[in-house]
Amino acid sequence: MNNSNFIIGLMTGTSVDGVDAALVNICGYGKGSKIKLIHSKTFDFPDEIKNEIFLAMDIEKSNVELICSLNYKLGQLFANCVQKLCHEASVKVSDLTAIGSHGQTIYHIPNPLASNMSSTLQLGEPAIIAYETNTTVISNFRAMDMAAGGVGAPLVPYTDYILYGNNQFGRTLQNIGGIGNVTVLPKNCELEDVFAFDTGPGNMIIDSLCNKLLNESFDKDGKYGSKGKVQKHIVDTWMKMDYFMKTPPKATGRELFGEHFVEQELKKYPGISSEDWIATATYFTAKSIAHAYLNYVFPNVEIDEIIIGGGGSYNPTLIQMLKNLLPNYTIKTQEDIGFSSSSKEAIAFAILANETLHRKPSNVPKATGAKQHVVLGQFTYPPFADYEL
Repeated sequence: MNNSNFIIGLMTGTSVDGVDAALVNICGYGKGSKIKLIHSKTFDFPDEIKNEIFLAMDIEKSNVELICSLNYKLGQLFANCVQKLCHEASVKVSDLTAIGSHGQTIYHIPNPLASNMSSTLQLGEPAIIAYETNTTVISNFRAMDMAAGGVGAPLVPYTDYILYGNNQFGRTLQNIGGIGNVTVLPKNCELEDVFAFDTGPGNMIIDSLCNKLLNESFDKDGKYGSKGKVQKHIVDTWMKMDYFMKTPPKATGRELFGEHFVEQELKKYPGISSEDWIATATYFTAKSIAHAYLNYVFPNVEIDEIIIGGGGSYNPTLIQMLKNLLPNYTIKTQEDIGFSSSSKEAIAFAILANETLHRKPSNVPKATGAKQHVVLGQFTYPPFADYEL
């Protein structure tokens, strides 16, 4: 394998706000790798596909025919995104070493009940991507961690360690996508010192309320949340949910904080204005993050700065609420330290793909609960060319 690899990472989160794509040049692997972002972009989902994703996620409305077709539609969409990103970056698709595709999570069962088994399902058929780009695709990253007894999430802690670890001070990397998750990097840490977990809802409840109450996809610039009055009695009730009492490692998703949750709460508390609902959901996200830090991070690790990434970092109302809840800590965004909040997770899956190409483990057992370090992802090789790793 060449020492330098062009790899594209593709990420679509639980917010379903688009396909994040990042073209990255990577030399080496592990802590000594050199990583350079060449180009990144977020591609919007066509309305038809976005609607189908939400239908596929809904237990009551989903069906196998929908999921079967959507898997291939998303594969085609991801392949198109790769081709467009390469064109914009003036890089030939044939120059790519690999594509790391996370896929669109449809359902995630980290803690099964009754007859269910721990499992996860991401759509975006890798064979379609490999066929259309004639490039090796690495996908299905979560499955091996779950096979090893983990909850399959979060997976970005390894890449956070590669990019931000081994500093002279303690850091947390807080992602606020559909779900919130934190990676904790103690001062001068080794990989064994890193731990991570899902803090709770990110933008998921806010986005759903915006859609249902205002016919908007999200609260741009936090404008609605800033005008509303937080219903703290509702937040206090939500904070008593079992999830927040569980100790890490732990993971959650749309199965707990998705459409069903929002519809249930709207019925339970009638007469609340749209702006008050969005302010309340925004505060809930901030409160759940602060709760996670106060109970599971600060008692164990000295933290000098909190770095926010993901779509939530662009919501000033949310960021200010978090600062108010954690007044004694320095809170920054990815942009404050010279990186991009929107492309962080796409870059992460390019890095994870590179580790898999080198047959290196890249899960963090203290983050996922897995029994051991394992190599993540599955290969789909290009159909038209001999290829050597």
